[in-house]
Parts: sequence; C-alpha cells; structure tokens
Amino acid sequence: MIEIPESITISQQAKEVLRGKVVSDVINATSPHRFTWYNGNPERYPELLIGKKIQDIVGYGSYVDICFDKNTHLAISDGTNIRYFTTTEKCPKKFQLLVVFDDSSYLVFTVAMYGGIYAFCGDFDNSYYRGSMEKLLPLDERFDFNFFEKMIHEVGKDISVKALLATEQRIPGLGNGVLQDLLFNAEINPRRRISTLSDKDRKRLFSSMKETLSNMTDKGGRDTEKDLFGNLGGYRCILSKNTYHEPCPRCGGLIVKEAYLGGSVYYCHKCQNEEKYK
Repeated sequence: MIEIPESITISQQAKEVLRGKVVSDVINATSPHRFTWYNGNPERYPELLIGKKIQDIVGYGSYVDICFDKNTHLAISDGTNIRYFTTTEKCPKKFQLLVVFDDSSYLVFTVAMYGGIYAFCGDFDNSYYRGSMEKLLPLDERFDFNFFEKMIHEVGKDISVKALLATEQRIPGLGNGVLQDLLFNAEINPRRRISTLSDKDRKRLFSSMKETLSNMTDKGGRDTEKDLFGNLGGYRCILSKNTYHEPCPRCGGLIVKEAYLGGSVYYCHKCQNEEKYK
C-alpha cells in the first residue's frame, strides 16, 4: 500500500528514469478489477496521454502523481502498484493499465484489493487527491509540535490514537501500515484515548511520528512493500504481518494482533499496555 515512505521513494525513483519520456501507447486492463477506480472512462486514457511528455513526478501522502506537459496528469492512489519495465523484461499478463514510452520501456499498474488510477487534464476534483497534495505532512518542518497539538484539539471528541492518526485523512499517507512501528516506538497502544495522553506522551508520540517516518523514507520504504522496480523497501518493520508472531524486541513480551478500525493492529502487551489508562 502506498503510504508516505512509499510515495516519496517511488516518486524519487521515477524522477530518475521517467522524466523526458513521451507516451507512445496506452493499453487498458487485460484483467478488469471492480475495485479499480478511474477518472471517467479509461477507454479515453489513450487519447489523453499518448504524445504527452513527462515533466515531473510528485509523491505526497498516499499518491504518486506523474505530471506531463499540457497540464496532464496520471495519479495513482494507495492500493495501486506501479512497476517500471525495460524492453528486456517480460511484461505481466494481467494489469489494470499499461503505459508505453517512446524508448519501448513501460509502466504497469496493478491493483490487488482496491486502488485508483486517475488520468486528467487540469484540476482533479477528488478530496483524497487534493488532501494528499495540499495538507501539511509530518516530514515537513512546518509540521511542528504546535501544529500537532492544534490538530488534536480540533478533533473535538475523545477518540483513540489510531483514529486520530490514521482515519479521516487527517494525515494523508499515514495509514495502518506505518502506524504500527510509530506507536511501538512511542510505547502507546493504538486503542488508547487521546484524553489520557499527558503532555509528555504527546511529545513522545510527535517525536516518534517524525523519526519513524524519516527512517522508513530514508531506507527506501518498508520491507512489506515494493518500489518502482519491484524490490522490497530497506526498512525492516518491527511490527507487521511478517513479524507479529515473534516476541517483542524491546521486552520479549507477547505481540498481540487484533482487528480494530478496519484493519489489524499489532502491539506489545507489556510495552503498550492500555489497561491502566482506561
């Protein structure tokens, strides 16, 4: 899934190999997917994209935006996988979109569970896209502790820490995936209510958010996700579907896996104990 570390990593890789390329062909889905979202009819994507030259690639939040000349864009959202292939590599048989360039290299877009592939010219009236591009994100130096405190205050109700950070697009690209290590490093349970957080807790949570996301990004994304070339990221997740069966690396305690707020959460029963805060 595309979260902050992956959108930044993929966009940086794409800048190196895609800028200056011109689209020579666009091939629509060979394997239609009911939970792939397009901007209008994808059958019109060829006339919109063919002949356009890539000027830049922007990664922000949960989106990667390929920017062409003539104010044309191809943006992908969380859940869409993007892979770059050279002429010597075998093309996958199943995909939701394929874009060929003038040097015969190409991009393949695939969706596993759900995801968006949006081609458009000019503005794109999509709240998730606009939120990703316009909202301040934790890696920005302007996202300071005062900004974080204001965000908590503006919620206006007593919600859990997971609900605060990873729902309602308050912080686009901070999703259930990166949340696990962020909260583990802060020693805070995902179910904990924000009303129980002391000033010290909030400062620790803020610092963990900054440091964990920076570490994930600096290492090329998480090892549970793939980059533009199909390689796993270099950041080894502490808590994930691959590691939750192992003992806590901090205290040796039991790692708990639970379903909560639309996804699985992982936490240490000892280090991130919620009971005393209820």
